Amino acid sequence: MATLVINAGFPILLPIYFFSRNQESSDTKQVSSATLATVYISFGIFLAAVSMLYAVGLWILPVSIYTLICASQLGFNALFSFFLNSQKLTPFILNSIALLTISSMLLVFAPDDSLDSSTDNNKYALGFLCTLGASAGYALLLALTQLYFQKIIKTTTFRVVVDMTICQCAVATCVVLIALFVSGEWKTMHREMREFELGSVSYVMILVWTAVFWQVFAIGVIALIYKVSSLFSNVICALGFPVVLVLAVFILNDKMNGVKVISLVLAILGLVSYLYQHYLDDLKAKAKSIDVNQASEPLSKP
Repeated sequence: MATLVINAGFPILLPIYFFSRNQESSDTKQVSSATLATVYISFGIFLAAVSMLYAVGLWILPVSIYTLICASQLGFNALFSFFLNSQKLTPFILNSIALLTISSMLLVFAPDDSLDSSTDNNKYALGFLCTLGASAGYALLLALTQLYFQKIIKTTTFRVVVDMTICQCAVATCVVLIALFVSGEWKTMHREMREFELGSVSYVMILVWTAVFWQVFAIGVIALIYKVSSLFSNVICALGFPVVLVLAVFILNDKMNGVKVISLVLAILGLVSYLYQHYLDDLKAKAKSIDVNQASEPLSKP
């Protein structure tokens, strides 16, 4: 169910889809339907698998540890972007990758009081590996999405963002629904809703609004890839990790120990390192733009 709601909210984007129909460009029309279908189906199946890994990790691990491991996706994304998107790996970006990797690895040594008493070491290891695998898989999906925009679509309309979001989420939803019925888990849904502590109405509303906000997140992520890069999109995602970690302590009574504090500090330093590199790149771009304008001024005079 958790995997399903991550992707099942795509119908709320249909009004945007129909509104953006007049933005379809000639570049999009030149791409064959078979190519588009292959990309959307492949990405959708991949997204379903990654969503499942995220759901398993969140089911086993405390929110604080889960969030810190998710921060490693920025490092994975930098590596995939280097090979797939020709992303430059400067010293600040490499420093960011190192800090975020160490931040996640520290959580292997988290003391037992950070886990529920019913969670054994094998189950904790499974949760760790699933979350780490999901982070790597999602980072790869972002890099492949940027490659898709660069090499296949090559268009300048927002329509491609909406198409990608709706189509891959629709495919992922179908895959998860098939798994839901094949596994027989659908038979327990009514009992789960009836026994929900806050009531059936709250159960339904939580699912609905979770699905809605995940779609807002999805279209925002893909739009940032389209406008800037997959790495920048991942950095914006990572900005929310420290917030989740702090909220988990106050709202969910998650325990905060020394290892997790150190891991959090390293994750924040890794994030700051990348943001500083982006700041330097922005300064260089502005300086280059000024130089070009100044060089062209004499040519425009009579």
